[in-house]
Order: sequence, then structure tokens, then C-alpha cells
Amino acid sequence: MSDAIKHECGIALIRLRKPTQYYVDKYGTAMYGINKLYLLMEKQHNRGQDGAGVASIKIDAEPGTEYISRYRSVKTQAIPAIFGKISNSFAKLKKQFPEQVNDIKWLKKNLSFLGDVYLGHLRYGTHGLNSIDNCHPMVRENNWRSRSLAVAGNFNMTNADELFNVLVDIGQHPRQTTDTITVLEKIGHFLDEENQSLFESYKQERYTNAQISHLIEENLNLQRVLRRACKDFDGGYAMAGLTGYGAAFVVRDPAGIRPAYYYIDEEVVVVASEKPAIKTAFGIEYSQIQEVTPGHALIINKNGGSRELEILAEAEKKSCSFERIYFSRGNDPEIYQERKRMGQLLVPQVLESIDYDLKNTVFSYIPNTAETAWLGMMQGIEDYLRDYRKEAILKGVSPKELDEILVAKPRAEKLVIKDAKMRTFITDNDNRDDLVAHVYDTTYEVINKGVDTIVMIDDSIVRGTTLEKSIIRMLDRLEPKKIVVVSCAPQIRYPDCYGIDMSKLKEFVAFRAMLQLLEEHDVEDRLEEVYDKCRMYEGSETFKRSNFVKELFDLFTPEQISAKAAQIVRAPEINAEVEVIFQTIDNLHLACPNHTGDWYFTGNYPTLGGNKVVNRAFMNFMEKKEVRAY
Repeated sequence: MSDAIKHECGIALIRLRKPTQYYVDKYGTAMYGINKLYLLMEKQHNRGQDGAGVASIKIDAEPGTEYISRYRSVKTQAIPAIFGKISNSFAKLKKQFPEQVNDIKWLKKNLSFLGDVYLGHLRYGTHGLNSIDNCHPMVRENNWRSRSLAVAGNFNMTNADELFNVLVDIGQHPRQTTDTITVLEKIGHFLDEENQSLFESYKQERYTNAQISHLIEENLNLQRVLRRACKDFDGGYAMAGLTGYGAAFVVRDPAGIRPAYYYIDEEVVVVASEKPAIKTAFGIEYSQIQEVTPGHALIINKNGGSRELEILAEAEKKSCSFERIYFSRGNDPEIYQERKRMGQLLVPQVLESIDYDLKNTVFSYIPNTAETAWLGMMQGIEDYLRDYRKEAILKGVSPKELDEILVAKPRAEKLVIKDAKMRTFITDNDNRDDLVAHVYDTTYEVINKGVDTIVMIDDSIVRGTTLEKSIIRMLDRLEPKKIVVVSCAPQIRYPDCYGIDMSKLKEFVAFRAMLQLLEEHDVEDRLEEVYDKCRMYEGSETFKRSNFVKELFDLFTPEQISAKAAQIVRAPEINAEVEVIFQTIDNLHLACPNHTGDWYFTGNYPTLGGNKVVNRAFMNFMEKKEVRAY
């Protein structure tokens, strides 16, 4: 992706279903669970560059022993920092107590992070400071293990302010207004109520307090806790939690917006945001990995048994298509094929753009995430050439023409090279723009000057800034006749509010294109009309059920928006003709039939809070407020 955006976080959960000695005997180490958690997190490091955190629970730890442990880090290499700390603790014990470390009971008591249930989180912050206080897992500790809770998630709530007020109304004093703390406290509140209800029931049966603690751990109904806690949530979420007594859960939003997958065998229960992480860490087949059902929770009890249970009524599935376009790792076989298909489906538009002149066209891609789509596009061009050859031969051609037809092939070059060592750390805008221009470099002397067209495929175009400031300028120095920039994603027109850092309308090149078209067609007054409508209905059900910004985009065709976007990213000094091609919505759904969440392209939000966010974002734009809309 040429325009970097922050996005969905990642989760990893492991429940060991055997005693620690079992893993020592079979795998030669008491650190089996920790090592597997490290693998799960490293294989999802693409999901979090701002920090990481891990938590563990020791089941049935003796009184006086720390039963919950947590490490977090915001270092550049947060995952190695965390697991290096755990490893160093183990190494020190081995050095100081070489005999005792072979005693698993002693080791579990003295090595704080050696537990039975593990939770890991990778953070990509969508807002807020990048401080350790913002890193998951968030912990709510209590001397009663059944009231303690650690939560980590991949989520954004569109109604965090309403959830905060709910907590205040029930008598709490939340420490922060963020949706992370709100979610933790809301689940924690109903966990407390479930504990209290069981306590009072068992007390009437004349059990001792110590007996009651064990009875609560065996009988606490996490499904009921989650049903009560999640009923007011509006957003996309995959949230994982550990209770202090060892039960765990992963709950997913009713529309399946955020991803969550799991694997279970006699040794482990494993959950992660991406399937390849589970496959790699445990060496299993993809067919053994299941998807957490939307609106359900995978609940793992204290004894290691697990079930998927309904929490909220399942809605129409709207899994995030951006996961398939860009965010998830491309070594998932389904995603790999989907990305190839995206490139392949763009071929008719590309051929029309280059007037079918393959001889004078060079195909390339923005590294590195667009490479798979480029392979699909090249396959589509080969398919076109095969049909062209067949048709020409059937018509009858001369031997010379036949030779030309048979040797014809698309020209493919790696024109753009990303310098991974470059960092745009300069904050002064003028100097930053100059530095951005050098994040990418190019391959010279492969373009026929003034003759060739360059077709450059990217996975998506969000802001268009890097195209304008860097890529198109760089390609223009090769002196092509034309530059065609191809986006695997459709036009990004609307904010995302379920996990991606795309919340300000004016940053989208499609929105800026629409604004220019309004001016050119002398209908700028429509901005005020839509703004007045937003103000009129703000706070009402209509505000949450209607996306008023659609009315502005509906004034123009997608082709008009694309043409104007091309003008925006083409600086005045560029000599080559520039065209921008976007994927169509229909073709995106053909490529990703099981992941139809497309609200950032269509404005069709899967929850009421989404409409509220886009309308509020438009009001912020009109009021010149540089704040998030949720």
C-alpha cells in the first residue's frame, strides 16, 4: 500500500489442556505455551507496530502466589522485548536454582509467567498516545480470582460515549473514556454481578466462603456475562478475555466484521486473528482451523472444555474486505487466490485504458503487498493473449503475422523499489514531502521514452499523497507516454469506524475529487444542504439510519471521480498523461465472495453507529474540526 494507514490489531490466545509436566515430557520444555504464543504473535506482527502485550493465568495457584501476570511494551521490537524478558527470568532461575527448575511445581510457583492460559495482543493504535497504558491486555484485578479479568481485542466501538454513560448510570467511576477501558469495565461489571449472585445463592445453602470461591469458579456462566455486557456494543470486535480462575473467551461481533479463528485438539485450544499464524505455529492443515461464528463466543471453561455459544443474534455477515485486500498476511491460501483474482478482474479496464497496445506497455506493481494482485493481472493478460491468438489463427494469418502473434507477451518489470530503511520522521511539511519522494526508487533504462505506457498496480489508494509526492514523479522521470495507476480496491469514500485509522473525510482522494467536481459543476451549495440535514437530525434515529454523505457522491459517476482523482495526483510539472483505475464494487465481491464488508467504498455500514460516524465526520469537515468522528 503506497498510503500507509494504521489498522486492525491482532490477538492470540492459548489454553493448555494438559498439566505442564505433559509438555515437558513430550516437547522437552516447560516453556511450550510461551514459545507457541511467541510464534503466534510473530506470525501476526503485521497487525501491530505500536506495541504488544501478553498475560497469563495460573490455574489453582496457591494463596500467596501471583496467579495473573502481564508484560507490555511499546519498544520498536515489542514482541522480542516481552519474550526476551520472560526468557531472561527463566535463565536466571536456571542459573540460581539448577536443581529446583526441574521440579515443575516449584518452577510454576517461582516463574511468574509460567501459566496455563495465555493471551497476547499486537497494537496498531487508531488514536491516542503510543504509551504503554494504551497497550492491551487491560487487567482488572481482584483478590477473588473469579472477579479478575484480562481483556485484549481488535475493535473500535462507535458508541463509546454511550457505553461510558451506561457505566456512570450504574454507579461506576470509569478511569478513562476510551472504548478499551469502557469494554473492560462493562464486562467486569457483569462478571461482578454474576459472582455476587452465585455467592448469595451458595451462602444461603450454608457453604463456607472458601467453598463458595471454588463453587463459583466451577459454575460461573460466562455466556450470561457476555450477553449482558455486549448487548449495547456497536462496532466491529473480536475480543479475548481471561478470568483470574482460568476460564477464557473470545467473542465476535454479530456481523463478523473483525476476524477470529480457532483450533482445538487434546493438548491446546488456540485462537488468533489470522489462520496462517495458527497453521505455522502448530503445523496443522487449514481445514482444521475454524472461524468463530459471528455473534458467538468461544468459551473455554476452567477445566479446558470449550464450546461456541450464542451471545447476540447473528446479523448479515459483513466481514472486512480490507482484510483480504491488504491487512491479513497473503500466505493464507484463500487470501492469496482472492488477491490474484482482484488483479485478474481489472484486466478489461486496463486493456481499454492502454488501447490494447501490449507491445508498448510495461506492467509493474507497488511493493510489496500489491505483488500478488500483479501476478493475477499478468495471468489475466496472458488469458487475453491466448484468446487473441486463437481468434487470429482461426481467421487465418500469414506466416509472418503468425510469428508475431506467437511471440507476443506482456512486458513485466519491477519498476518500483521500496527503501525499507527510509523513515519519514521529519515533521516539517516541506522537508517531509521531499523525504517522502525518496522512500521509493525505480529501475532505469527499461522504458522506451515517449512511447511506452506504465501500468502500476497498487492494493488501494487512500489519500493519494504518496502517488502525488513520490511514485508518479519518480515514474515520470522514466519519460513514459502515459502512467496508469490501478487500484485493487474501489474508491475509498467513507470513514471506517471498526478498526482502521480512516476517519477524516478530507484525507480521502475520492472525497477531494468529489469536492472539486461540486465546484466545477457549480453545485457547491449541496454541501450546505447535506450539512443542514446532518444538523437537523443529529441525535435522532434518522441520523443513525441514514448516510447523508451518499447524496453528494451520487451526483457523479465513479468514472468522473476517478478522472478527477487522476488530476489531483498528477502534479503540474508531470509530463506523462496520468489515469487512475479503481476496482468496481461488483468485481470486489466476485473476488471476495465471503467477505462483503464494503462500507468504506459504498457507505453501507453494517451497524447504526457507522452512519452516525460518517455524518459526524462530514459535520467535522464542514466545521473545520480536526478530530475523529467516534
